[in-house]
Amino acid sequence: MPENEFDAIVVGSGISGGWAAKELCEKGLKTIMLERGRDVVHVKDYVNANKESWEFPHRGGRTQQMIEDYPVLKRDYPLNETVLDFWVKDKECPYTETKPFSWFRGYHVGGRSLTWGRQSYRFNKWDFEANGKENIAVDWPIRYEDMAPWYSYAEKFAGIQGNRDGLDVLPDGDYVKAMEMNCVEKDVAKRLQDIYKGSRHMIIGRSANITEVRPEQKRTNCQYRDRCWRGCPFGAYFSTQSATLPAAMATGNLTLRPFSIVTRILYDKDTKRATGVEILDAETNKTHVYKAKVIFLNASALNSTWVLMNSATDIWPDGLGSSSGELGHNLMDHHFRCGASGTVEGYEDKYFYGRRPTGIYIPRFRNIHGDKRDYLRGFGYQGSASRGNWKRDVAELGIGADLKEALAEPGAWTIGITGFGEMLPYHENKITLNKNKKDKWGLPVLDMDAEIKDNEKKMRQDMINDAKEMLEAAGVKDVRTWDNPYEVGMGIHEMGTARMGRDPKTSVLNGHNQVWDAPNVFVTDGAAMTSASCVNPSLTYMAMTARAADFAFNELKKGNL
Repeated sequence: MPENEFDAIVVGSGISGGWAAKELCEKGLKTIMLERGRDVVHVKDYVNANKESWEFPHRGGRTQQMIEDYPVLKRDYPLNETVLDFWVKDKECPYTETKPFSWFRGYHVGGRSLTWGRQSYRFNKWDFEANGKENIAVDWPIRYEDMAPWYSYAEKFAGIQGNRDGLDVLPDGDYVKAMEMNCVEKDVAKRLQDIYKGSRHMIIGRSANITEVRPEQKRTNCQYRDRCWRGCPFGAYFSTQSATLPAAMATGNLTLRPFSIVTRILYDKDTKRATGVEILDAETNKTHVYKAKVIFLNASALNSTWVLMNSATDIWPDGLGSSSGELGHNLMDHHFRCGASGTVEGYEDKYFYGRRPTGIYIPRFRNIHGDKRDYLRGFGYQGSASRGNWKRDVAELGIGADLKEALAEPGAWTIGITGFGEMLPYHENKITLNKNKKDKWGLPVLDMDAEIKDNEKKMRQDMINDAKEMLEAAGVKDVRTWDNPYEVGMGIHEMGTARMGRDPKTSVLNGHNQVWDAPNVFVTDGAAMTSASCVNPSLTYMAMTARAADFAFNELKKGNL
């Protein structure tokens, strides 16, 4: 086989790209994984993983220079010196905003699998049915039953800690031993259970942090350091580096090529198949071509669509997959940044162990089980209870021994919950190519045109009011609410823009994630999502990718691709 020819090409190395590479390689396909950014080697390149705050020049914070250099990243928490190398340099990779959009990206091997929040939940049966029943956008071409075995497959390999809580709104999975809620969380959870007669629940957040050693993966159980997004030298949380990349490499079938910006998919109009991809070497600016029988596009929701928009424009002016008129449309995120918090009395003699890398979760309870609101869909909450530490202000003490002694004592217990709401797939929420603006490599950039609408705004009122009501009902004191400014993208859960569907006239992909116009091209990252649910989507990407890779392999064997 020539050195530029492979059985399969995987574009992108994040959560879904890593899974695609693992699955295809383990099935015996010679695969090249193309990543536009630098390599990040497991353990060796986690340069800040073991640093204490005093070892950072600015104690882990942000500087005025950083604020100037990162005009997008500065909008929220990602901008700080502990993980700066894991985020895109805004000025090298700009985009334009018809409407405000915060796009937090990671261009390196592993992508945002190194920095994700690790919350891992299955969609429920209603999530796959809602569009069809409510006549919103288009119906999902798959159902929960199609995904359930693949959810289990992904959970078993990735290692998801959590309890089997028996909730139909949040289906159980195949978990390792769950982390524990602390004493305040347990008591608040019990009170909510009693007050709401089992209609609302507070559970431990299910996350991709293993609590048991996995010697076969060379992964050690979580050490409760809560420094996950600096890169975990123990491999305790799931990432490309800790799990899928080693598995793919072990087969001997994977070639990893960093600094490879895929600029377009090459398409043969006679066979109606893709033949490969063209890349721009990010270091040399030279163009190369790689050929393959099957292509998995996993560059993240917006970048995968960018690649499609740049491909086969001699046939479809708006790009490969655009024949339905839906490519780039139906952009979604999870809206959040609102909730409530307060103080909890009576636990002054209690503390908690370590720095647990997950919080609590309150599953959706609106617009299900007979509840009916003046908006569609629903929301869940993420949060935690903890005690104040030495960083708190002690107003009465200014200096000296008394201050030191006071700071050595833990502060009050507090609890806070933040709502995460589902955003509907609106056709007018879209991305387009802006050919008048170029990035560092002279490539056209994306323009963002998306916003939340009345449905989400009505939902946010419940997200705030319900949070306050629940905390007060559970005995929390001095409950305060907040509704901080939100713009699409801040949830870092970009979805849509190349949705799955049942009809090539109204969708970009079919029920197996194949591009209708090029069946040997599969898109299995966030771009494929037909609706958003209100739970974190990454586990769905994992399961969807494994499912599509299995289908692709079988179709290859049959000669259909």
